[in-house]
Amino acid sequence: MSVAEASPAEVVVKARPFSTRFLRSELMLIFGRRRNWAGLAVLAAIPLIIAIVTKIWPPGGGPGGGPGGEGGEGPSFFNDITSNGLFVALTALTAELPLFLPLAVAAIAGDAVAGEANQGTLRYLLAVPVHRTRLLLVKYAGVVIFAFAAALLVAAVGTVAGLALFGGGDVLLLSGTTVGFGEGLLRLLGVCAYIAIGLSALGAIGLFVSTLTEQPIGATIATMILIVVSYILDVIPRLEWLGPYLPTHYSMEYGELLRDPVSLAALRPGLFSAACYTVIFLTAAWARFAGKDVSS
Repeated sequence: MSVAEASPAEVVVKARPFSTRFLRSELMLIFGRRRNWAGLAVLAAIPLIIAIVTKIWPPGGGPGGGPGGEGGEGPSFFNDITSNGLFVALTALTAELPLFLPLAVAAIAGDAVAGEANQGTLRYLLAVPVHRTRLLLVKYAGVVIFAFAAALLVAAVGTVAGLALFGGGDVLLLSGTTVGFGEGLLRLLGVCAYIAIGLSALGAIGLFVSTLTEQPIGATIATMILIVVSYILDVIPRLEWLGPYLPTHYSMEYGELLRDPVSLAALRPGLFSAACYTVIFLTAAWARFAGKDVSS
């Protein structure tokens, strides 16, 4: 008996098995491009420069590390580098967070959809077939993975360079408490995770902008303009009421992870803000892309 003659109860529909092939293909696309390798090389060069310059010209003054977070200002670790090389990583993350790290993520997010449309591969990609919702989720997953990879790369290069030039040992926290080197590394990983979550929220904004155009460079520039404007608005005294609603307002609050004890209540607003921006702009990207007429 053929399938056409079979009763509905006798017809068995096989569900498609879960596969990570699409995501793996996206990650190969992201991490396989030379321009992305060049961007990662720039990110990795910053901690090296900081370590070498500090070794040649040691900073003066007492311990750094003032409170950070308000008005877009983060804790300063320059004066602590010579006492423990782990602070090279923290200094590099603080230095790169206002511009270099967001720019790297904006470039990946801006290229996610607009790049496919610009190269004429988006229509063929959807004809595989790949559901548009799944395509957006995979694209965003690639952005998130890149954000974590970028933050960890800066931290790893800074840690290795710092330990090689200044050594390790116990870590003096911002609260004045001293912890072991192992706990210091764990706190550094926590800082990377917090920063990457914030960058992922900016990536969601970039992904939405990427659905509005077929020019990846334009999407990247537009995303960076929004990020820069957010930083500027956050430092204007008359607009203090607007600060908590800006996507970059809590970006420097990772300093709380370097205090003892760590206050989860102080970290919650930043994580909540990142989650809200992620949900809002992923939904906006889905609403835009789901009904978009793809002709290229």
